[in-house]
Amino acid sequence: MTAPKTLTGEHGGLATLVRAALPAVPGVNRLPGIRKGLARDFTGLAYSREAVVVERARVDAYAAVCGFPRRDVVPVTFPHLLAFPLHMAIMSDADFPYAAIGMVHVENAITAHRAIGVGEALDVTTSVATPRPHARGVLLDFTTTVSGEGRTAWESTSTYLRRGRSVDGDAAQGLEVPDPPTGGVEWRLPADLGRTYAAVSGDANPIHLHPLTARALGFPRQIAHGMWTLARSVAAIENRLPDAVTVEAAFKKPVLLPSTVRYAAGQDDAGWTFAMTNPKDGSPHLLGRTTPA
Repeated sequence: MTAPKTLTGEHGGLATLVRAALPAVPGVNRLPGIRKGLARDFTGLAYSREAVVVERARVDAYAAVCGFPRRDVVPVTFPHLLAFPLHMAIMSDADFPYAAIGMVHVENAITAHRAIGVGEALDVTTSVATPRPHARGVLLDFTTTVSGEGRTAWESTSTYLRRGRSVDGDAAQGLEVPDPPTGGVEWRLPADLGRTYAAVSGDANPIHLHPLTARALGFPRQIAHGMWTLARSVAAIENRLPDAVTVEAAFKKPVLLPSTVRYAAGQDDAGWTFAMTNPKDGSPHLLGRTTPA
């Protein structure tokens, strides 16, 4: 893998979405600058952002949407927002062999090594290596490191599934949460949740915004962001987690909007487990666990 490419400014908005969508358009995807490279030639790609300031207004807006209290340190899931522009830069890069449209976020693992303060300036690097085999295609791990004060403060791996031809090797078993908690509380999620979260996160994927745009991409109506379901789940137990913590989650069935979901969490000797499910049939939307880091 070559040295990280430097990303300046905020990589997002309509221009980024258009650029990310073009490789999925037949004919257009053969044009120079849009045409993707071959998967067999892909050896990895990385992007970085330097001195990204954690802004109070954005942290507060994110906390309000996801259910966290207002504090002088950021929610454990917040640094994903700083990494997301790098995810989009990688997916939009001609050297990345897959179109961004069709990439499905299936798992996320976060390790916070310490609390990150509002106002800190952080260096953020995201890299992706060669794909891993999966029964329905390939898995791509987007690994992010957030550094401040000369040391790593936060790390994450966002795993995306790209359906289609797989690669050689044995498929690894995904995250398992044996005996997920049951019972809990019900949350009513509004129709505009995707738009509200997009406004603070920068993730304006059309599947989250309106019924029409979601249907164009194969969903009956808009769906909640997976990272919102994770953030909201963590927010419910945030005051019982240590500053140094690992949070892992598997995204299962999409959450259609509007809808009602059931949330439950339980503690054992290893940490917390949590689940967001469909209250009608118990099918999981998200399963997760936390352990001290």
